[in-house]
Amino acid sequence: HTLQELLNAGPLVLFFYPKDDSLGCTQQACSFRDHYAELQASGVSVAGVSRDKASSHTAFRDKHRLPYPLLTDTDGSVHKAYDVGGIFGFLTRRITYLIGENRTILLAHEDNLKMTSHIQAVLQQL
Repeated sequence: HTLQELLNAGPLVLFFYPKDDSLGCTQQACSFRDHYAELQASGVSVAGVSRDKASSHTAFRDKHRLPYPLLTDTDGSVHKAYDVGGIFGFLTRRITYLIGENRTILLAHEDNLKMTSHIQAVLQQL
């Protein structure tokens, strides 16, 4: 999947996270997994984005049975477009966007400490 394909398909939860299989990122990703059926029933797709390589994403998805795509952004272009670069653009800010059918950002939620707050914010918005 590409980001363009996902955006063309309809509403999208796009969450940015720093690193595959790290503690906080695993909690964040698994919270979207645990509510995936509910999101799909609402007509919303889900995708995660990090700067990790595709091989890392595949291992992370398989290990935690993530039912949605993880997009690679090794050059940082998507991070820059969505303004999620941290200090000097190196650290990824943990931000979740809910993007509507007309590609309008309906929700931008940032929380680097409470990983489950991301799914909670999305569910409240739906």
